Amino acid sequence: MSKDDLVLLDFCWSPFSVRVKVALAEKGLSYEVKEEDLMGGKSDLLLKSNPIYEKVPVLLHNGKPIVESTNIVYYIDETWDSPQLLPTSSYGRSRARFWADFIDKKVFDAGCTIWKTKGEELEVAKKEFIDILKKLEGAMGDHDYFGGDEFGFVDIVLIGLSSWFFAYEKYGGFEVEIECPKIGAWIKKCKERESVAKAMPNPQQVYEFVGMLRKMHGIE
Repeated sequence: MSKDDLVLLDFCWSPFSVRVKVALAEKGLSYEVKEEDLMGGKSDLLLKSNPIYEKVPVLLHNGKPIVESTNIVYYIDETWDSPQLLPTSSYGRSRARFWADFIDKKVFDAGCTIWKTKGEELEVAKKEFIDILKKLEGAMGDHDYFGGDEFGFVDIVLIGLSSWFFAYEKYGGFEVEIECPKIGAWIKKCKERESVAKAMPNPQQVYEFVGMLRKMHGIE
């Protein structure tokens, strides 16, 4: 087995898998994708590789599983040192870890609340989601990216989740570009990178997938 035998257990609409794909592409690494049918039944490989959460993504490096997307991106950056995704200074790394943790705890759950609710609850959910993005705009400041002038770790953590923003906009009746123009511009800039453009799923198809989830939850 080669030194860098990499296999990604994936689900095509997973915003968390996007993070891993972007990080691997930024490092110039080749890998095999094994698509999971999460709606029809999880594979034995997935259940064996991630027995605690039973979720994608899982990165298998020479057969050893690394789980949880942010943790996988950390692992990729530590294992392959060029180009570096985390800042070089200890202070910069501490800030990157803080904002990555903030994104993990806030963004996806708040976005999902938008498509899971209606009426007054939807309005509250929409406001909370926009407030979270505004905090992230503040963290970016006047820079192009969260780490400054270079695309890096925090950008990877957030850009994957942005693949579902179109669905949130459609069900919430708002536009990120209008409510949070700095985030809107950042998304466009990130999508100019080949690593991001190739990893992002089609937003219309994600929207249709979320519509299916709404029906499954009895919302429609």
